Amino acid sequence: MPRWKAFFSQYLRWSSTVTQALILAVITFCVVLPLSCHRLLYSYYFIKSMYLDSMSEEVLRESRDRGQDALRFWQSTSTVVASRFNDIAQHPELLVTVVTARRSEGRDFHYLLQVMRQLSNLLGGCGEQRCAEVLVCDVENGPYENQDAKLLERHFRVIRRSPLEQQRNREQVNTFEREKRDYVFCLQKGQELVKPKHMVVLEDDALPKEDFFSVVKDLLSRRFSLQTLYIKLYHPERLQRYWNPEPYRILEWVGLGMIGATALLLTFPYWNRCSFSFTLSAAHLVFFTLYFMAAAELVGRHYLLEVRRLSPQLYAVSPATECCTPAMLYPGNASIRVAEYLDSSFCVKGNAKDMVLYRMARMIPGESSHSVEPNLITHIGAYSSVRPNPFRPRLL
Repeated sequence: MPRWKAFFSQYLRWSSTVTQALILAVITFCVVLPLSCHRLLYSYYFIKSMYLDSMSEEVLRESRDRGQDALRFWQSTSTVVASRFNDIAQHPELLVTVVTARRSEGRDFHYLLQVMRQLSNLLGGCGEQRCAEVLVCDVENGPYENQDAKLLERHFRVIRRSPLEQQRNREQVNTFEREKRDYVFCLQKGQELVKPKHMVVLEDDALPKEDFFSVVKDLLSRRFSLQTLYIKLYHPERLQRYWNPEPYRILEWVGLGMIGATALLLTFPYWNRCSFSFTLSAAHLVFFTLYFMAAAELVGRHYLLEVRRLSPQLYAVSPATECCTPAMLYPGNASIRVAEYLDSSFCVKGNAKDMVLYRMARMIPGESSHSVEPNLITHIGAYSSVRPNPFRPRLL
């Protein structure tokens, strides 16, 4: 018998585990996952050319509708309801400061109004004891008013620079330095006016999730929180993959593969309708570990993280990554230290405030920084207030 026929007859028959492994891999990665995941935005199987534009348009439409709905809500809210959040208690457990500026583009989306409506709904569900106080920090320094912040004045405490401070702040500096100075102003003003135990700073396009306050409360109850400079509450979904230089994700990835492989191999003796001949051996364990690791990465780690929303205790805390700062938790007096660190640095392109904070947390003895997953906010800002915008924003 020719050598190639002997090879095929020995290894490529169904009773051979090599054949079974090959067929299982082809069916999984070339048939099942492409059919299941081609519409998932953060999956490797996502077909951009077919779905990205329509999905982007749909998200923009939903955000615009939500913004218009929020505008009508705040315009029609009575004075009695309005005064609910105007009086801010001193020394609260948590202060949420929302940093906002006027947007020259995308004004119809009313991002700030969306965020403040969501916060008011979440605070309304806390019961008689408020779970946080809220400040709106309007950093608009141009000739035009921030109309959305103006509308919220009878509902929330809105802070701004004094005319003298605005005059001093008109020095010509780059966008990144101006953004940092605005952030520092809001940190310092919130601490000075309210003196909270802990502070969350949200940018005005950071829409909180439904479990926002319950997870923040749980994070602050964990031992690590009082020894950290900041906890990031958001990291871009497209950067959450396993194939990443972050060491903890590699460990998580391998662990997930090994748990999946072990569980599957242990079930074969009891349930095996396809008559697989896999056993709990080292070779088969390695194969299925790689199989589950590949499947998890190709489907998208972002979607696996969503399972953690079942309980605040399931949210993962890991060392912080570099990007970005739309939602930050500063435990204890960390906001004071952060303001000092930022104030002592000059920001330029490539050295924005998120990079400065990341480096400070790594370089200064005794400081550390963390990130929570999955995200506690949805970043809805398709149109930026400080950077050039594309003609039509897209999700990726």
